[in-house]
This record gives sequence, C-alpha cells and structure tokens, in this order.
Amino acid sequence: MKLPFERPTIKKLNPGMPSKHGMSPSFVPLSSIDGVDIEGLLASYGSPLYIYSEQTIRRTTGQLKRAFQQHYPKVQLAWSYKTNYNEAICRVFHQEGSWAEVVSGFEYQKATDMGVKGENIIFNGPDKSEADLELAARNGSLIHIDHFDELFVLAEICERKNIEASVAIRVNMDVGIYPKWDRFGFNYENGEAWEALNRIMLNSKLKLLGLHTHIGTYMLSAQAYRLAAAKLADLAVNLEKKFGYALKYIDMGGGFASKNTLRGAYLSGEDTAPSFDDYAEAITSAILSSQIKPANLPMLILETGRALIDDAGYIAGTVLANKRLSDGNRATIIDVGVNLLFTAFWYDHKIQPTQRVSGSTEETTIFGPLCMNIDVLRYSMQFPALKRGDKFVISRVGAYNNTQWLQFITMRPNVVLIDPNGKVHTIRKAETMENITSNEVVPEHLSKFTL
Repeated sequence: MKLPFERPTIKKLNPGMPSKHGMSPSFVPLSSIDGVDIEGLLASYGSPLYIYSEQTIRRTTGQLKRAFQQHYPKVQLAWSYKTNYNEAICRVFHQEGSWAEVVSGFEYQKATDMGVKGENIIFNGPDKSEADLELAARNGSLIHIDHFDELFVLAEICERKNIEASVAIRVNMDVGIYPKWDRFGFNYENGEAWEALNRIMLNSKLKLLGLHTHIGTYMLSAQAYRLAAAKLADLAVNLEKKFGYALKYIDMGGGFASKNTLRGAYLSGEDTAPSFDDYAEAITSAILSSQIKPANLPMLILETGRALIDDAGYIAGTVLANKRLSDGNRATIIDVGVNLLFTAFWYDHKIQPTQRVSGSTEETTIFGPLCMNIDVLRYSMQFPALKRGDKFVISRVGAYNNTQWLQFITMRPNVVLIDPNGKVHTIRKAETMENITSNEVVPEHLSKFTL
C-alpha cells in the first residue's frame, strides 16, 4: 500500500538517557476496541462517536469486588449515577450486583423507573426536596442527611405523615487533604456529626442505619481513606457505648483515582494512582482495628464511580485541519470539543491515531471545533502529523463526560456499547434539531419577521 506523504522535517535528536518526561513518544495506533474496528464504527454511526466496552466495565467491577472481599467479609457496591447515568451503563452495574447511589430527585426517579427497589437506593446530596424526602422515606431508601436543615425537615415530614425514614449522616473531616471537602455533611472535628447522631437517636421516626463520608475526588492517597474510616469507626463505637446500638453499615463514598493523568502532573496516572488493593487495605484495616465489636461489624458500602467506568469509555473522531500558530507550533483541529469531553479541562487524555503513522512527531496543540478559545483538549503534546479526514481515538473518557456534556455549538453524538460477544448496540441516539427545539416556545408576536 502506498504510504501517505509526509513533508520532511528537521528535528533535534536526543539519544541516550530519557529526559524528565521519559523516552520519546511512540504512537502505536489503536485500531479496534474489543475486536471491533473503530474506523468501521465511525463509518456506521458518525463522527464523533462515544464507544463503551461492556466487557471492561464487568472486568473492572469484578476486580474492585475481589480486592475488597479479600480484605473484608461484608462489601456492597453502589453505582454512582452522576458519574454516568446512561440507562444501559447503569443496568450493567446493577447486573453486577451494585445498588444505586443518587444525588437528586431526577436520578432517584431514573433508578426507580429502571426497577431498582427503594431499599437498594442510597440518596445523597444537599438538595432533596420535601417531596423527594417523603418518597424516599416511604420507599425505604437510605437517606443520607447532609445538613441540619434537612434533618429537621425530614423529622417534621415523618411526624406529620406518620412514617419512618431509614437514615445515615454524611460526615466531613480533616484527613490531611486540601482543599477540604467540608461543604457537604456534618463536621467530625467540631462535634456537628456527633450532635446530629444524638438528635437522630432520640427521634422515634428516624432509624439510624449508617455513616457516610466522601472525602474528595481523584484521591491519590489511600492513607486518607484509612484516617476517614478510623474516624467513622470512632463514631460507631461511641454510639455503641452511649446507646448500645450497632450501625448496619459504613459508606466510604467514592473518589478512587482512575489511571488518567491529571493536567500538569509530573508522572502519569498509570504510575501514581493507587490500586484497588491499596484502597481496600487502608479502609478495611482501619475498621477491623477499631473498637467495633466483631459481632457488630458493619457492612462496607463503596460508591466507586470514576475508577470503574473511565477505562471502559472512548470517544473516536476525525481530524478537521492542521495549521501553524504564531509561535510556529503546529495545531491540529478535531471534531471533538470540550462540550463533549468536559474532563479535558483537568486530564491530559491519551489521544491515538487509528491508523499506522511514521515515527515522526512534533509539538502540537489539539483544538476542538468550537468557536471558543477555551476549546483545547491538549495544550502541548508530541503528536504525529495526521491529515484532514484521518481518524483518532481518545481513551479513558467514561466518567462524567456523558453527564456533563453540552449541546453547545455542536449537537451530542451517538453512543454505542460493545457487548462481550462483540455486538454493537446504540445506547443513546445522536441529537437532532427536533431535540434542540422541542422544548422551546415562541411568543406569537415573534412568530414572523421580515429581513
């Protein structure tokens, strides 16, 4: 096959030891996902295209469960809907035994509409309406109270409606991570958490079942979880001492890091992110070493999101153009913008061609197609010279992008799922103009104009 023409370049060679950035990059093309040709998918479903690997989701979920079950006897996963609430994705996690963890009335309804039982839904978040609270209480869902106002409102609803609510409290604390995540929940150090627990224990309509914390996001320190688990265990022990009451569960939230690389990081995420075993050892050792009586050992709930779905998600697309910036560096413009890849604001995502390229690379800025100066996917990376029409794929994009994406300037594309047998399923259809305008209402006096 005739190779594509590449113009000659003059480039400084650096033989010998690698620099602080490692060896010169080698661009191995990624031509298929789970044996399915990426360029064929783009031809069939359009460009750009989100692609999910069901096999990867199930494999990663199994790895997390095995890591924690080897360290602790009672473990329950709860899928974080805000991370990716596409129904097909949620159903994969539910088939793997995960409960639903939701943070809004919208997400709660999405879970119940899928058939998730009320008692298998954890309701987190600071914004639960009175209707949300009453519905969750009647369904027996686990309501994680975020602040005193919510506690008082829920207590009043239960008294007025003569119903009981199954509750926990969210606890924030100092675990040596800054900035502290102290805007959510009751503080451990200043006594708020203990006061909230006492108020709940003295209310006959509120049934305290657990404690919850979520100490941060993309946590690169497993030891921070050890401190958090120890503090929750301390609260549980104090409840045993004062009330003779044993909690049913401790919920350690989410925040485990994926293998993505944070923008500006010195080392790659593959080298720095703790393993599931690292997190498991830190959390479970703190609980097992506490003064909780062995007979009262609580169930451990994990709301892991990003670390379970990031590796399973890809977005493939097409090169639109190349140009030279004023400083002489090359810019490559692609059809994936930050409206579709929101996590590009904090990750240096891996971008690969789908076809074979030469070993020649050049410092390149990767721009999206939006008419906005902030539409930058990579500010600087060594990248081969792809031409207009060439295809590429961006990896580890499964978390948050399909919940935070926007129909800004361009419409949102098709999303497909590759099942374990290699069959491709559309799990979200590309938007059309009807999707954009169907909820718009034009006043009569604006219905006509003349230019």
